[in-house]
Amino acid sequence: MRYHALACDYDGTLASSGKVSAETVAALKRVRDSGRKLILVTGRELDELREVFPELSLFDAVVAENGALLYCPATREERVLADPPPHRFVEALKSRGVSPLSQGHVIVATWKPHETATLEVIRELGLELQIIFNKEAVMVLPSGVNKASGLQHALSRLQLSAHNTVGVGDAENDHAFLSSCECAAAVANALPITKEYVDFVAERGHGEGVVELIERLIGNDLRDLEAKLTRHDILFGSGENGEQIRLPAYGRNMMIAGTSGGGKSTMATGLLERLAEKKYQYCIIDPEGDYSTLDGVVVLGDNHRPPNPEEVLDVLTAPDHDAVINLIGISIEHRPHFFIGLLRRIQELRDKRGRPHWILVDEAHHLLPASRPPHGELLMKGMIMITVHPERVARGVLSTIDTMIAIGDTADETIRNFAEAIGESAPVIPDEKLEPGEAMIWLDRSDHRAMWVRSAPPRTERERHNRKYMEGELAPDLSFYFTGPDRKLNLRAQNLHMFLQLADGLDDETWDYHLKRGDYSKWFRQALKDEDLARAIESMASSLSARESRAFVRTKIEERYTAPQ
Repeated sequence: MRYHALACDYDGTLASSGKVSAETVAALKRVRDSGRKLILVTGRELDELREVFPELSLFDAVVAENGALLYCPATREERVLADPPPHRFVEALKSRGVSPLSQGHVIVATWKPHETATLEVIRELGLELQIIFNKEAVMVLPSGVNKASGLQHALSRLQLSAHNTVGVGDAENDHAFLSSCECAAAVANALPITKEYVDFVAERGHGEGVVELIERLIGNDLRDLEAKLTRHDILFGSGENGEQIRLPAYGRNMMIAGTSGGGKSTMATGLLERLAEKKYQYCIIDPEGDYSTLDGVVVLGDNHRPPNPEEVLDVLTAPDHDAVINLIGISIEHRPHFFIGLLRRIQELRDKRGRPHWILVDEAHHLLPASRPPHGELLMKGMIMITVHPERVARGVLSTIDTMIAIGDTADETIRNFAEAIGESAPVIPDEKLEPGEAMIWLDRSDHRAMWVRSAPPRTERERHNRKYMEGELAPDLSFYFTGPDRKLNLRAQNLHMFLQLADGLDDETWDYHLKRGDYSKWFRQALKDEDLARAIESMASSLSARESRAFVRTKIEERYTAPQ
């Protein structure tokens, strides 16, 4: 289910002449029965709202005073969300003959044509107040307080996201909260300017228009409106003519595939940054510790302690928390089993809250291998799979991929192998050599042609591999082995920390044997993808003693990587 909450304006939307019809009340009850939450967002003061609308208990939260007051009908708790204007402000309005004049916990309200006098008083007193219009009504509130800010407080209390919310209104003071909702609607009697702001305009007015929206919401979760929600699309990059290539923010599965070190993680990081900018919640399943340095994320698990599924759910329950689930503390052979169990728990949270909106799975060929296909119910939408070997990913998982992104020298082959694996004809693929940051994208499987695209880079290039290579556990085929000239040893260094530790205890003959063969620089270049470190070791003076060369290598490694504490 995409939409877990319906946020409604009162006057002119739910209500006509201040009253809500029995048919509209019945429709609101159906929303509650469907498992969704109801939020009332109104400019009215709470006491007068109680008088005109006795069914207030239908709502899980009420945002009153145009965003300045949050009320919970179930507990009758009132929470003032801003400081009221000073008393001298109201007295100054009265002295100028502003009438009628009402004052709530925060809001001060009057009617046109008193907006000019009100603005003059604000200026004379030097107050940081704003005037908000609601048709003929003139409302004064602290700067930054509006229906959108109030709705955000209500959603946080309910542990929901605006991206899982439908909003409906009719007037200019509704614009802020409507634009913050994933889907914005207006009733037929709405102001023309309000209709321009929204994704859907009902054919009927007032409460009947809300009923019309509710019928669509309960009937198909507004799937018929998805094509209109392009304002949420996420930038991926630019095409050959400079046009923007954008991806839908909901209901898609993507795969980024290509050779190791080719830039898959960089592309994924750019996508994640742009998702975060739009406040979509994401969760990264990180087998190798590649994403632990991302800004603003909660990292669960490290090389000493595996992540706890309960802690994962606690973090993701808050809509504004993104999470990295670091599996580096779990042995490679046990990671798929742990991942499937965790995915079930995340699916439960998504069923309840609609979040996390996106799940990124790195090393998908290890976590969702063809040899251990997941149960069908786990094949959800909103996933980004990253892999070197798409052909090794479970076929059932591959069949859910909507957008295929391939990088590297064999991008064309990657797309063709993917098409073959899912039993479809491959698209026409441009014959171009890809540079770093470029990709071939099969945007939709119904398309007959893939496109060249230059991905939009992340804001900053991060040294995300440092911790992985210093502390993590590299796979056996990527580890370094000290064997010596006669292969009497078989000492495995699965990370740089272990490499330095073993090097300190080696005999000089074994150390020099690998040094003179170029084994160290070869490992740094091929396994760690660190060309600069490899070249630094190659440039090392051949006259150095074993002790001196060890010290040189240690210094160069510690200059580039952070040693564990």
